[in-house]
Amino acid sequence: MKKQIRLYPAFALILVLFFWACQKTAVSYPSSLSADHIHTSYDTAHLAIISSDSQYIPPALPKAPFPQAPLNACLLAPIYGDTIIYPQPTNGSDYIMNVVNSPGAGKYLSWPVGMVLDSVSGAIDVTASQTGLQYAMGFVKNGTTDTCLQTLVIGGASYEDSVYYIAQGQTTALPYFEANPNLINTCATGNGCKFDVTGSAANMGVVVNTSTGAINLQQTLNGALLGLGGAFGLLPQNGSTVTATIYYKLNDPSNYALENIQVQLVYYDQPSLINSGLLSTVLLKLDNLLSGHLIDNSANPRPPLVVIVRSL
Repeated sequence: MKKQIRLYPAFALILVLFFWACQKTAVSYPSSLSADHIHTSYDTAHLAIISSDSQYIPPALPKAPFPQAPLNACLLAPIYGDTIIYPQPTNGSDYIMNVVNSPGAGKYLSWPVGMVLDSVSGAIDVTASQTGLQYAMGFVKNGTTDTCLQTLVIGGASYEDSVYYIAQGQTTALPYFEANPNLINTCATGNGCKFDVTGSAANMGVVVNTSTGAINLQQTLNGALLGLGGAFGLLPQNGSTVTATIYYKLNDPSNYALENIQVQLVYYDQPSLINSGLLSTVLLKLDNLLSGHLIDNSANPRPPLVVIVRSL
């Protein structure tokens, strides 16, 4: 006599959720493409996979290589009135900042990738540029090969490229401002700042404090409701990534101009599984930031990489 197998309702529900999650997170790739940067969907989230056995590929290179022997703060360096400028509210048009000195005819350059710059006039489209970054502004006068450099910061918020260990209580990624992680966090107590004003990050499952900008990594990973999964799905795969856009307004000289930043969150079960190329990129960018240098003068420093590790 055969035994009858019974599935109790709670157990059956678990099985349904399990198979549903597997179908959602399973990814198939065309044979001609690598899995590294292929995007698929998990509900409203966009997932990609950085596999542990493949090299992490940094973003696009700048149009011109960083000069090997620049002339820092020379007389022909482009000047924009201050060492830090801010986006401003506009009525549909972009906010443009022009040079205030007259270095003559030549070519204007900037590093890293992220600034929208007119190479002939030196005008910066601040609205279209990446904010919260320190840039090197370069000028090469016609008839010379010397590159004059001047640093310039576009005010705004950013997040450190870092690895966060949930098991050690590292459950929050805090923003920093004006390209300087050592400044006092002007939004730490709310102070009129507004984050995720469009709800775009929340729609991706990325939980952002709307007053301080702090990303709750534990809720982003596990989900606000236990058992339903977070931004990476119910059963996160090692190397899976979610890129969320956070729109924000700051109580600073930007006068509440609408700004945004993309943040790329990457998940791993254990530190030993982290892709080596990704880890090297994170550590290099973090070291440059904490040392006061450009985050990256040879590639695109955005989006910042937030690596979430569940256990040790």
